Amino acid sequence: MKCDLTCSTLHGYFDGELSAHRAAEFKQHLEHCVDCAVELVDLDLLSGRLQLAQLYEAAPASLRKKIRADLRLVAPTTAMPRPLLWHWLAAAAALLLLAIAGWRMSPQLRTDDYQVELAEEIVDAHMHSLQPGHLAGISSNDEQAVKGWFSGKLTFELPVRDFAHDGFALQGGRVDVVEGRSVAALVYAGPKNLINVFMWPTRERDTSPRVGSRQGYQWIDWRKGKLEFCVVSDAPTADLQQLQQLFTR
Repeated sequence: MKCDLTCSTLHGYFDGELSAHRAAEFKQHLEHCVDCAVELVDLDLLSGRLQLAQLYEAAPASLRKKIRADLRLVAPTTAMPRPLLWHWLAAAAALLLLAIAGWRMSPQLRTDDYQVELAEEIVDAHMHSLQPGHLAGISSNDEQAVKGWFSGKLTFELPVRDFAHDGFALQGGRVDVVEGRSVAALVYAGPKNLINVFMWPTRERDTSPRVGSRQGYQWIDWRKGKLEFCVVSDAPTADLQQLQQLFTR
């Protein structure tokens, strides 16, 4: 069960909306509440992802000119009261958000570009993890210790396995945010490079591995047993394929 303050206070603290006294109290609370601390990290990562995504796209001058011309044509005969206009705009915005959410959630509406965009965001998360202090929330090669650390932080069970005898030693794990959802990331030391294995639940059917690359980093994505996996590193593709096969055998 999550801490009550996760919903009631944490967002106000993150957005800087609390009074100085209340913010100081919540800061002390963070020192001994794992749920709120993890949620705060998730919010910070999500905020960073949204800023890097640069979702805003300026309309070209030709489109702006055409819209202004169309508005001038309809303005004299179809003037709309200001309150009604704002209600209409709010409804249009809500429909746009629903359409975007539907595209995100519906397998039938997704294209190959969706998987590429998802993998690219995971590559960004891998690159961020390589910065000092961001690699692992728990540093351990003990399978049970790592699995216990994830308990309560995720809504799904994940397979935590050490493949040291096969050349891929478990280093630990952490919780990341990808596309606004919490995902597990297991860290392995490969023959030459660190490798991240991301996991999250899925309702879609199992798929064979899909290979790609971005900015010198390779990734392999696949689904198995109601989990989606994505292994990422600047290691040779053969190393990633070997680790992927260890997870699926």
